[in-house]
Amino acid sequence: MVEPVRKVVIAGGGTAGWMTAAWFSRVMRDNFDEIVLVESEEIGTVGVGEATTPYIHVYNRFIGIDENDFVRFTRGTFKLGIEFSDWGHLGNRYHHSFGPHGREYGALPFHAVWLRQVLENGDEPLDAYNLQTLASLHGKFMRPSRSNSPLADIAYAFQFDASLYAQYLRGLSEKAGVRRLEGRIANVRLDDAGFIRSLALDDGRSVDGDLFIDCTGFRALLLGEALGVGFVDWSHWLPCDRAWAVPTARDGAPPPFTRSQALTAGWQWRIPLQHRDGNGHVFSSAFTSDSAALRQLTDNLDGKALAEPRLLRFTTGRRERFWEKNCVAVGLSAGFLEPLESTSIMLIQNAITRLQYLFPDKGFDPIDIKTYNGQMVGEYEDIRDFLILHYHVTQRDDSPFWRYCAGMEVPERLSDRIRLFESRGRIPPDGGEQFRTPSWLAVMWGQGLRPRAPDPLTLSLKREDMERWLAETRQTIRNCCDYMPSHEDFLAKL
Repeated sequence: MVEPVRKVVIAGGGTAGWMTAAWFSRVMRDNFDEIVLVESEEIGTVGVGEATTPYIHVYNRFIGIDENDFVRFTRGTFKLGIEFSDWGHLGNRYHHSFGPHGREYGALPFHAVWLRQVLENGDEPLDAYNLQTLASLHGKFMRPSRSNSPLADIAYAFQFDASLYAQYLRGLSEKAGVRRLEGRIANVRLDDAGFIRSLALDDGRSVDGDLFIDCTGFRALLLGEALGVGFVDWSHWLPCDRAWAVPTARDGAPPPFTRSQALTAGWQWRIPLQHRDGNGHVFSSAFTSDSAALRQLTDNLDGKALAEPRLLRFTTGRRERFWEKNCVAVGLSAGFLEPLESTSIMLIQNAITRLQYLFPDKGFDPIDIKTYNGQMVGEYEDIRDFLILHYHVTQRDDSPFWRYCAGMEVPERLSDRIRLFESRGRIPPDGGEQFRTPSWLAVMWGQGLRPRAPDPLTLSLKREDMERWLAETRQTIRNCCDYMPSHEDFLAKL
């Protein structure tokens, strides 16, 4: 007889814990007798992940979030993409923006036609063909409209205060019946078969459950320490292992994008909120000292620091398995990929929704666990390769860090993808990857990767037809950008 899981225990709060609690309580509540979240106010959260990707709209819609209320509460801003400076070489600047570039030319992808024009006639700015990039450069923003134009497909995400986001989700979760327990986990008790039976708190209380979600951060108290699931280290490909973080005051209107500036041994982020800017320096301790990295960050701050900088230590990689026995890791306990492309909240969201699809009964069928782990490994590796691309494809040789990144051997499938683009500008069709053709095009081109020749299928196009089509596309996107209100005005109306 199948016995359903009736009690879920979430170990740890923060963004991962309360995102999980909100989903379980507002989307899956009828399946459980009880949802318990255990956290301690004494344990801080990392709290540097203040930017997201457009996938967050799916999560928000399912749990019934009112977007205006959510943006006001978290003091958020809207995000159309990321601006990268000094990555491909010193002095370069490009945008990885959401949404498509241009439009398809019959059966040909936009970039195939555009690349032929560039290779034959010189540089043709990619920025002019992405509405989100053009809007970012002009400080514009609006939600998608019901027009028959690129305005109907505006893609955006959010930049917000991560601690306020967790508070917001906590309020929704507790209203939906989640029971929060204040306390530190002293011990994880296992049964004879190695499944988690209960959590022992330091005040003597015991919390039993059927399914346990590990949201205990880098420590991975349940999956890593109690169940012994090891960690796969990717620091040889992504050598940054520390970050300084500090908020600053901001003058002027917040831009609708995140900034990432490459430095001598890492990079610096700047995330604009309504009330301040989030700043940080992600760096490799093998190539610079903590003190030198802090000096470089403070020298590059645009506003007055509002708090003392915090130093965070991490190792890039993932758990060997994400689901073991009756425990699933979500968030930092599952792995860490640096916030270069704002993927941490997306990974939390996808872990939760994938768990719903493969949700177990008390028998914990091994095929559910195997499928979940295989899909999560694939997702982490997809994002890993996309991040490596930023470091590896570069002309920078001004520091040992960049010489190491440019010369390192990368995963084979990333190497093949780079070679494929270098050959004829081809980008593999999207196949369940988190970053799709427009993203790979923006970063490959922005980092300086160039194909040797155009796609042969474009050679039959008449030059005058191609140039007219590109000009019409540019003008349409420019007209749409002109129509959009400023980001500052849009926020003010909230």
